[in-house]
Amino acid sequence: MAKLYFRYGAMNSGKSTGLLQVAYNYEERGQRVLLAKPGIDTKGEHAIVSRLGVSRDVDFIIPPGASARELFAAHAAGDDPDALLQHMDSPPVACLLIDEAQFLEPDQVDDLFKIAVLDGVPVLAYGIRTDFRTESFPGSARLMDIAHTLEELKTICRCGRKAIFNTRRMGDGIVFDGDQVAIDGADVWYESLCGTCFLEATGGSLRP
Repeated sequence: MAKLYFRYGAMNSGKSTGLLQVAYNYEERGQRVLLAKPGIDTKGEHAIVSRLGVSRDVDFIIPPGASARELFAAHAAGDDPDALLQHMDSPPVACLLIDEAQFLEPDQVDDLFKIAVLDGVPVLAYGIRTDFRTESFPGSARLMDIAHTLEELKTICRCGRKAIFNTRRMGDGIVFDGDQVAIDGADVWYESLCGTCFLEATGGSLRP
């Protein structure tokens, strides 16, 4: 039986790089993969962008309120107007890869589970568990609930310990107010910290 995998880690743990490597590995062996990401992730527009500088266009975007399973089915069959394989016999999809899965809605995560179980296609979802306030993203929480396999991707804090928290920064300062979603870019950036450094930054509170 195909499975739903959630590969999670703090910022800079190589999630997008790992996803692109998996896609390459499948395709090197002649297998077809589909790549997707939530529409709320505007970084890179229609591409998955690794911090190492590697990028690749996704096959489809999952907008808020959309059915991830219906979008997958359309692209798997080559029926989407923008699909390169439209009106051609499309080979079966060997794997669906999702970047920034924390931004998915819980119902969309349920769709990923159905793609794995009912459609028989493995789904590998990559994302972070918690936001800059240590609160779960709805998509990540649902993935933690129902994914068949949970895999942690590790990275290190500036002190050398394992990083588990994501801090939001503007300029040189850490901020603890604002919307849950603020895409990494020119005005906002993120730093992964271990528990010790996070508590030092927040004055000893886990709920800044």
